[in-house]
Amino acid sequence: MTGEPLRIGVLGAARIAELSIVGPARAGGHRLVAVAARDRDRAASFAQRHGVQRVVGSYADLVADPEVEVVYNPLANGLHGPWNLAALAAGKHLLTEKPSASNAEEAAEIHEAVTKAGTVFMEGFHYLFHPVTRRLHELLDSGELGELRHVETVMAMPAPADSDPRWSFPLAGGALMDLGCYSLHAQRMLAPWAGGAPRLVAAQGGERPGVPGVDEWLDADLEFPSGATGTARCHMASPDRQFSCRIVGSQGEATAVNFVQPHRDDRVVVRTASGERTEELGRRSSYTYQLDAFAAHLRQGTPLALDAKDALTTMRLIDDCYRAAGFPVRPRTVLPTSL
Repeated sequence: MTGEPLRIGVLGAARIAELSIVGPARAGGHRLVAVAARDRDRAASFAQRHGVQRVVGSYADLVADPEVEVVYNPLANGLHGPWNLAALAAGKHLLTEKPSASNAEEAAEIHEAVTKAGTVFMEGFHYLFHPVTRRLHELLDSGELGELRHVETVMAMPAPADSDPRWSFPLAGGALMDLGCYSLHAQRMLAPWAGGAPRLVAAQGGERPGVPGVDEWLDADLEFPSGATGTARCHMASPDRQFSCRIVGSQGEATAVNFVQPHRDDRVVVRTASGERTEELGRRSSYTYQLDAFAAHLRQGTPLALDAKDALTTMRLIDDCYRAAGFPVRPRTVLPTSL
């Protein structure tokens, strides 16, 4: 690590934080200075297990804490927007889990708040920083695959429990919000090789039984200015788990077997007229690469690929997909004024 360690405050004591911030902070020599959760005992247990220096009484206390330099927000989807806005109002740098907001209107407010605060904001599309995804982009850059013709991203997993907030409409749940945003974002990142950003052509989805307005699955068809096409699929009640990205060019194709969890499977399979080969790109966590990049930007000014404008563009595409598939846009969460 170069420069002073980041001083990180964690909102909530979610299990995902163990992989997404605790391990990467430890690997990078950064400090977890504070944690807050709705249940103080749960926060205390989290702090004890993971070496967080202290527990604070509320989310509001954490974003106001003068020792906290960076706020990490892994709360339920519907709580991303309001607490991201609160952290920015407090002048904090912010690393938020995706999606950054419940809808595009809220994402636009976050974009404006980032501009006003002058702090660093990043939405946690960690896959982008891993050598697996970088290799897909290198294969397009090198010309080995020829011109980009089609991309298919698939995000599918077995169903969470019925009580899981990912099935909650008020908390901005649904397959597209939880999984599909990866599918859409990965396609958006191919704009440099396809003449620009993709546009939505059509979308269709299926509702979770017993949960009005919440998508169990959703497929989106995209088209790039070059004429290349894309299919972004997500399914949150699938019999199997699949997190793949397949890029088809005029001279070959490449598939990242698990582009979102390369720490579990780091293979990229390349097929051209010369034959087939499998490249293994390393199982270091993509979250660790992400925090390294975030810290390098804060400490050395290294360019960062993700910002509030990118988050807003993704959220607009998500809203467009919901409307096209006949689903309502997710509602925003309004916090009590006493917080």
